[in-house]
Amino acid sequence: MEPIVIPILVAAIVVVFLVASTVRIVPQARRYNIERFGRYRRTLQPGLNFVVPVADRVNTKLDVREQVYSSDPKPVITEDNLVVNIDTVLYYQITDPRAAAYEVADYLQAIDQLTVTTLRNVIGSMDLEETLTSREEINARLRTVLDDATGKWGIRVNRVEIKAIDPPHTIKEAMEKQMRAERDKRAAILHAEGERQAKILTAEGTKQKDILEAQGTQQAMILRADGEAKAVERVFQAVHRNNADPKILAYKYLETLPHLAKSDNNTFWVIPGELTEAVRAVTHAFGDQSTMGLPASARPEEATTTDADDASDEGGAPALEAHSSLSLDAASAADEVAKQAAAVVSDAKAEAEAARTPQVPGRGQTSGG
Repeated sequence: MEPIVIPILVAAIVVVFLVASTVRIVPQARRYNIERFGRYRRTLQPGLNFVVPVADRVNTKLDVREQVYSSDPKPVITEDNLVVNIDTVLYYQITDPRAAAYEVADYLQAIDQLTVTTLRNVIGSMDLEETLTSREEINARLRTVLDDATGKWGIRVNRVEIKAIDPPHTIKEAMEKQMRAERDKRAAILHAEGERQAKILTAEGTKQKDILEAQGTQQAMILRADGEAKAVERVFQAVHRNNADPKILAYKYLETLPHLAKSDNNTFWVIPGELTEAVRAVTHAFGDQSTMGLPASARPEEATTTDADDASDEGGAPALEAHSSLSLDAASAADEVAKQAAAVVSDAKAEAEAARTPQVPGRGQTSGG
């Protein structure tokens, strides 16, 4: 029994191995290249697959998802003979597993070297300033060249991006100084523009203020002049309506004289020549008013006749007393007006002298001692 069991076990093990070698399970997004006796046979798709045991074998297992490859910094010389280090990022996808396995030995190294040579050709025709500002153009040209070259390798380059462009340290310092100068220039320009706008707005505001103040002053002067004109017109109409004679006007003139000396800025005061005429007019006015205030029997003409008759009887003494009383009233009024005018004039002169004479603090004490 034992010699028979051993071959059976060996046969079972061989059968299990052959069955296991026949079945191939491929994961999703994977591709397996199958070779039969060393020659490419087919590419297994995701799922359950069967192969010939011993004759078929899996050569390469490829991932057909989009992948990212970041290369190391590569030195590139620009048109103005500056060496810059450029890092690139490559996004690619395997579209033909058979070509990717059999058309190129190492597709990643091939893509990397092709990227470096293309970059040197592209950057070599640009200066540093253009290189730093033309990334989109460089990316487009790189993608076009790589897509054409990798198409026969079964690889599609979806995108190429320049990750970094590092110029030399001295160039960085010069660029920083240039950038700082540009920013200082912009700041100075903006500051000057701000000051210019501020001055313009201030001038406009001052102009509008002066215009409005002038217009307000003009309107005020017009209204004031209109008010004074109406006041003068009313006074004039009132004077003419009441038929004022020169005697009243002379009296009002004398009333106005004291106001001429009230100003603090007067250093001297001129007495008008019309003062004597005004005093004379007021004197006559008071004389006529005293005459008009007497009864009819006491008026001058009648008094003269009556006094004459009485004088013939009593010697003329009563007529003399009436005439003398009227003359005394007019004379006293004139004297009073003259005294008031003289007092006003003297007060004005005294104030003017006090304003012109500086006060010395020690003089009064010396004279008093």
